[in-house]
Amino acid sequence: MLLLGTTTIFLLICISCLLLLAARKSISQKEKQPPGPFSLPLIGNVLHLDLWNLPESLKKLSKKYGPVFTVHLGPQKVVVLYGYDVVKEALIDQADEFSGRGILPLFRKLFQGTGIVTSNGETWKQLRRFALTTLRDFGMGKKSIEERIQEEARFLVERIRNTREQPFNPGVFLIHAVSNIICSVVFGDRFDYEDKKFLTLIELLEENNKLQNSIQPQLYNVFPTLMDYLPGPHQKLIQNIEKVDQFVLEIIAEHQKTLDPTCPRDFIDAFLNKMEQEKENSHSEFTVETLSRTTLDLFLAGTGTTSITLRHGLLILMKYPQIVEKIQKEIDCVIGRNRSPCMADRSQMPYTDAVIHEIQRFIDFLPLNVPHSVIKDTKFRDYYIPKDTIIFPMLSSVLHDSKEFPNPEKFDPGHFLNANGTFKKSDHFMPFSAGKRICAGEGLARMEIFIFLTSILQNFTLKSVIDHKDIDISPLVSSLANMPRPYEVSFVPR
Repeated sequence: MLLLGTTTIFLLICISCLLLLAARKSISQKEKQPPGPFSLPLIGNVLHLDLWNLPESLKKLSKKYGPVFTVHLGPQKVVVLYGYDVVKEALIDQADEFSGRGILPLFRKLFQGTGIVTSNGETWKQLRRFALTTLRDFGMGKKSIEERIQEEARFLVERIRNTREQPFNPGVFLIHAVSNIICSVVFGDRFDYEDKKFLTLIELLEENNKLQNSIQPQLYNVFPTLMDYLPGPHQKLIQNIEKVDQFVLEIIAEHQKTLDPTCPRDFIDAFLNKMEQEKENSHSEFTVETLSRTTLDLFLAGTGTTSITLRHGLLILMKYPQIVEKIQKEIDCVIGRNRSPCMADRSQMPYTDAVIHEIQRFIDFLPLNVPHSVIKDTKFRDYYIPKDTIIFPMLSSVLHDSKEFPNPEKFDPGHFLNANGTFKKSDHFMPFSAGKRICAGEGLARMEIFIFLTSILQNFTLKSVIDHKDIDISPLVSSLANMPRPYEVSFVPR
């Protein structure tokens, strides 16, 4: 009996040990997180990263640690996804898990996490759903918005014509024209190009485009508490956004005074009506704060990205006059000289379409993407990623994939053309991101880029102040956005 009891106890101990080992192995597997360089307390991986050119640093780390790896920006943990396969797998195949917005300290400081771009959870779902529906109601993706873009393109062409071939930086003209499209939808009307408030607003945005290329905004994401107390360009950037926000709040106040609930004039009126409908709901996501932040998001996104793409596109086209000649030949054949370009023309203009796609691919405007996060504990490939971890699904790794785009650092419209000259689609074309957080204004941006660019080249030839061979089309790199280098151009009437 004693022997039997000893044997039983021994077996129980053995079984318990095996179960414990199995459990520990299971936990170990579950908690196997993406590899990465050794992180130091407080400063994280700052010594491994070039904050002037974070995309290039992450590219080098991907060669060592693979397509899924971890870095620390100060104490903030970030999982980087490098390459088309992992970006697609996360943003499309596991879209729900990766649908959160990763809020870096500077984003949190600038936008408070309450608008359509930086919110999460139920707030984001309701605001995005409302915004998409309302923007469609006011013409987004319809003939009416196309007609507004055509009208604004005619104003732009006339303004360029009045420069009488004098060289100038076209950035201000382009940002005014592009901004007026989103202003007509959100604020109910376009602004005159000489409107003082409008000019001040655009100056603030232009200044922020320059400020974001300084090192301080990058340092803010690593040492936010310290940077809050230090002077520098990051403080000016924050102040400028506060001024733009105040501008939006003033327009909202004017709308509240003149609102006719039966006849909403624009996005703000529609939002105010929604607020009234939900006034008895103490948990409503529709408040003056979310209205101001959502309006600010739409204004900034609808103004900056497209105008910068056009500005960089003109710089690239100046360097390649032979490409301009081919586009103008296609314009003359399909559109002619006497009517405005329209979106129906694009399907008959494969070369122009390919050039526009290549501009967006080449400039790689948001190399890191806008940060995502996982909304729950997530198993991704062989790794475990804890809830709320910030994710960088790097767009540069997709847009500059050498397997899909031979010589990706070279500007080549052939990347989007078949051998017979027809347009070639590519799943790697993700300048607007992908999945549930894809840019809500993608359709509007595509329309604007095509109509503005073809309208300009329909009427003008581009003339550089330097030899076209000496033009540098490489972007001014930062960790937030790639910007075109300053330049001047003469527009010579055709």
